[in-house]
Amino acid sequence: MAQDPATHADRPSPGPAGLAELLAGTARGDADAFAAVYDEVAAPVLGIARRVLRDPAQSEEVAQEVLLEIWRTAARFDPARGSPMAWVMTLAHRRAVDRVRSVQKEAERERRLPSGAPPYDEVAEAVETSLEQERVRRCLRALTELQRESVTLAYYGGYTYGQVAALLGVPAGTVKTRMRDALIRLRDCLGVR
Repeated sequence: MAQDPATHADRPSPGPAGLAELLAGTARGDADAFAAVYDEVAAPVLGIARRVLRDPAQSEEVAQEVLLEIWRTAARFDPARGSPMAWVMTLAHRRAVDRVRSVQKEAERERRLPSGAPPYDEVAEAVETSLEQERVRRCLRALTELQRESVTLAYYGGYTYGQVAALLGVPAGTVKTRMRDALIRLRDCLGVR
């Protein structure tokens, strides 16, 4: 938004009627008219953006967007509805407020999902866990009594092969064979590969 003071220093301030005419020239695509509009409104536009946003970098971005909007939409200015400066300042204020709202919404989204992970669906997880548990119970019921006892003691009771053998009163080699056969049947029943 830097201005070359030597380029536009000789232009007088146009005043409300002159600014309306300059906007009309800008609407026709007159670059010199827009340069005069720019000289007249750039500082007040930046000022209102800074008052609303309080961030210098964002204020400059908003001011640039407003000036570009003036260039593109100057034909929309209607002198019957208000002064040209009021129209420009309304554009600037609205754009600055929109930026504040955008920043606030972005901050809200970041607070809701701090890790960037998708939301956790507790109900779906509970249903899935319940269904898996039922499948495991069904597959355990399909084992022989000796296989089921061995697996239950080892995996749910936390016992070692030797401890399972002592509890069931059978040799450790027999427990290992039962466990191997049981795990193969469970794998097949559960469809795990």
